[in-house]
Amino acid sequence: MISRIEQRCIDKGMKMTEQRRIIARVLSDADDHPDVEEVYRRSTAIDPHISIATVYRTVRLFEEADILERHDFGDGRARYEESPNEHHDHLIDMQSGRVIEFTSPEIEALQREIARRYGYRLVGHRLELYGVPLTPGDETEQK
Repeated sequence: MISRIEQRCIDKGMKMTEQRRIIARVLSDADDHPDVEEVYRRSTAIDPHISIATVYRTVRLFEEADILERHDFGDGRARYEESPNEHHDHLIDMQSGRVIEFTSPEIEALQREIARRYGYRLVGHRLELYGVPLTPGDETEQK
């Protein structure tokens, strides 16, 4: 079975080696935003002959082809996800590193309104929220 990322590569006319197929599958199956080291770990579990250099080159190739999107969530590592078909934003848990994807029509409308107020038409944006889990008592302080 062909992964989503592999299909996107084929659609763009990329040569797909077996190692690229594995890396594409690992990235397609990811439900997190792995860095290259994590992609390497997952890929070598499938094929131990894949080198870290191959993973770096392949991830860069996929990024340059707009198949992958690169993120810097403030932890010093470039993290990756499949370039989304639909826009979403991110909430990053600063304690665990967990990344939560979300959409908010209210935030989207507010961003367009702010751009309009300053005389611009919004053509793109990236929103990353950083937080820590609420502790007892935090909810009443935020109201």
